[in-house]
Amino acid sequence: MSSLAVASPQPGAAIPAGRPRRPRLAASERDSISQRWRCEKTQGRSFGSSVRISHLPGRLYLDVSKNMLTPIAAVSVEQAEASAHLPKGDMWSVHKFGGTCMGTSQRIQNVADIVLHDPSERKLVVVSAMSKVTDMMYNLVNKAQSRDDSYVVALDEVFEKHMATAKDLLGGEDLARFLSQLHADVSNLKAMLRAIYIAGHVTESFSDFVVGHGELWSAQMLSLAIKKSGTPCSWMDTREVLVVNPTGSNQVDPDYLESEKRLEKWFSRQPAKTIIATGFIASTPENIPTTLKRDGSDFSAAIIGSLVKAGQVTIWTDVDGVFSADPRKVSEAVILSTLSYQEAWEMSYFGANVLHPRTIIPVMKYNIPIVIRNMFNISAPGTIICQQPANEDGDLEACVKAFATIDKLALVNVEGTGMAGVPGTASAIFGAVKDVGANVIMISQASSEHSVCFAVPEKEVAAVSAALHVRFREALSAGRLSKVEVIHNCSILAAVGLRMASTPGVSATLFDALAKANINVRAIAQGCSEYNVTVVLKHEDCVRALRAAHSRFFLSKNTLAVGIIGPGLIGRTLLNQLKDQAAVLKENMNIDLRVMGITGSRTMVLSDIGIDLAHWEQQLKTEAESADLDKFIHHLSENQLFPNRVLVDCTADTSIASHYYDWLKKGIHVITPNKKANSGPLDRYLKLRTLQRASYTHYFYEATVGAGLPIISTLRGLLETGDKILRIEGIFSGTLSYIFNNFEGTRTFSDVVAEAKEAGYTEPDPREDLSGTDVARKVIILARESGLRLELSDIPVRSLVPEALRSCSTADEYMQNLPSYDQDWARERKDAEAAGEVLRYVGVVDVVNKKGQVELRRYKRDHPFAQLSGSDNIIAFTTSRYKEQPLIVRGPGAGAEVTAGGVFCDILRLSSYLGAPS
Repeated sequence: MSSLAVASPQPGAAIPAGRPRRPRLAASERDSISQRWRCEKTQGRSFGSSVRISHLPGRLYLDVSKNMLTPIAAVSVEQAEASAHLPKGDMWSVHKFGGTCMGTSQRIQNVADIVLHDPSERKLVVVSAMSKVTDMMYNLVNKAQSRDDSYVVALDEVFEKHMATAKDLLGGEDLARFLSQLHADVSNLKAMLRAIYIAGHVTESFSDFVVGHGELWSAQMLSLAIKKSGTPCSWMDTREVLVVNPTGSNQVDPDYLESEKRLEKWFSRQPAKTIIATGFIASTPENIPTTLKRDGSDFSAAIIGSLVKAGQVTIWTDVDGVFSADPRKVSEAVILSTLSYQEAWEMSYFGANVLHPRTIIPVMKYNIPIVIRNMFNISAPGTIICQQPANEDGDLEACVKAFATIDKLALVNVEGTGMAGVPGTASAIFGAVKDVGANVIMISQASSEHSVCFAVPEKEVAAVSAALHVRFREALSAGRLSKVEVIHNCSILAAVGLRMASTPGVSATLFDALAKANINVRAIAQGCSEYNVTVVLKHEDCVRALRAAHSRFFLSKNTLAVGIIGPGLIGRTLLNQLKDQAAVLKENMNIDLRVMGITGSRTMVLSDIGIDLAHWEQQLKTEAESADLDKFIHHLSENQLFPNRVLVDCTADTSIASHYYDWLKKGIHVITPNKKANSGPLDRYLKLRTLQRASYTHYFYEATVGAGLPIISTLRGLLETGDKILRIEGIFSGTLSYIFNNFEGTRTFSDVVAEAKEAGYTEPDPREDLSGTDVARKVIILARESGLRLELSDIPVRSLVPEALRSCSTADEYMQNLPSYDQDWARERKDAEAAGEVLRYVGVVDVVNKKGQVELRRYKRDHPFAQLSGSDNIIAFTTSRYKEQPLIVRGPGAGAEVTAGGVFCDILRLSSYLGAPS
């Protein structure tokens, strides 16, 4: 409505009470006033909806549309002038609702309720088309252009969708008005699509005009829904306001100055406090309809927010905020409470579903915060994107905010000695890439200028490769360039954070995490601003790399996928310990242990997310499948959700131990109490240790020697700090320690062995313990750890099994015949007692003389080895530092609890190496 100030009635003339009667104007008077109004407007005296005619005093206003004068006695000239201008500043709150938020009549009503409950003085709401409508509109154009008659039916579906939504949402005159407009728009679209159908061709402006109707209809419906509540509301076709210049690269650049002028003009006609604006659509400077391209509604909201200098722009979506990583790939991804503008645009560039990549620029100029909120969970505070000061005291936990990935890329490597020092080489490379219209995602160049590599989308790499071969044909033939190489099937991983620049060790930590997850990096790029560190990886490694990096920077739990082989006595005990401690580890140590599979010799159970350890035995009985070691290993190694995998071998099986090398080579860590690998053939042991030292794959076996005692770690600590091992002597068998600690007084040897067997200290066949082979394996392990290259056959062993009983077919037969040798044992004990000594079964590593042995020895009663009780083990290290007084480690050396505990300690040590707090 346009109104003009004209002469009032004479002073003192009464204005009738109630609704004033609007006097009619003669045609000549109306023309005269209109002519003078045009003159005043030309002279820059326009004040929007009210234009004061300076030489016509009074306060009557002309309603041009109804040819009436309306008396508004209370409006001053100053108030009229003020209302003519578009106010700017914090009083404006800008909201943007995407297609999902506008997807149904109920959701549109929910949007209306959110807008109505916003306490801001002024509100400007930008809306997308209803969910999937934009795709439907593009489909219409494509069908018509392809001369597919079904475009008519497809347009009817669009019409029906909006008509049904309007009928649910609106009523009465509002519904009739909208449906009338909808009918008119659809009739026009039919005519336009028919023309496209006949021509078999469509221009970009025609396509944009058709597609933009989805936003027009959703904005109209929302404005009418808000008006139902009695709140004044206008809707804006942003093609009348937003002016953009197409750049030719499927992008547009806003013309802020012209857009601001047009917004002022629009507001002068419709000065509402609540405005519903169409997202996505705009006009060229020639007033030709266009769009802000795919997902451009966010961009629209940012542009409009900057034009009114809003206090805040809220982007309403269907997630609680911005995640630290794609939650579909990293289930432990967290919602970020804040992001800087720079962090947000880096994430959007690298494919994170945060915002349209160009949304940040308009609001950043005026320091307008953007808030990402979930329309379907209003209680969630969301993520605030704003200007953030750099923190001089940065730490790893805070400096890396998030990780993003881009898939379906290829890496192009241009290499040759003739590139070094030759000006223009890079320009020629990227000129050729530009000529084929390819998009370069990342560039990396060696400082020697010997090679340049860059990443492009996989679908564009063939054209890029062909163009480079043509451009450098002569250089390739002459040998100045050695090759133009294409590496397919790549992905990019980017670590994003504003404070990375001021925090030492970010890149080192990132690459350490990738190395420990056995992931190879093909290329690296990092700008001097350090807003991101970018690496190129094999596509199949991308998810694992993402999870490894995410965990390492404490954005999620340090997750370790565990496979348990051998759910026997030790395996069962370990699983129960893991169950009891899992919650504590997750809460206090940031460690999330997931048992992904359990296999025995006959059956196994597998899980993609982790077995419930409270019911694993039941699952192994009811849900198990036939044991298949290859399938078990494949299940663990190919699970991309968990970057760090460990196999725990709780068996004593030689065949299982023979696979360790292959598992380590696959990047699977190995932990075991199984002695067979380290005491087996020397060449196999050396090969295993060489691989372990050359990679970031860990092999821990603390429990192979002293169950839960820190024997291996103590020995390594001595060696790594420069000490020299002279001799290691100890009681290494908890079983034999128990037997000889209790073989005293009048007790017979056979009774003590029977007691140990009954208590579960021995193997089912006690001869396995009494033969001394187990002690010999421990001796050979310690000898090899000390640097001696000995085979098991090099260790002389005194067997405690009489030669005549070694051929007994069963353990029971052996136990029945053992008492016949009690007198021999009693005599040996008596001789020792007469000398004030005790019998002890020991293993010795003589490093100086490069040999080892296992034997029954006698020790004085005051010797530490004579002071043991129960099944304790004791090991004495004689070294250059501990020469006069050997370093002694003593404690329980047998039993499922302590052995499983030793394995558990190795698991925690592995977690610490992989990034958990130490």
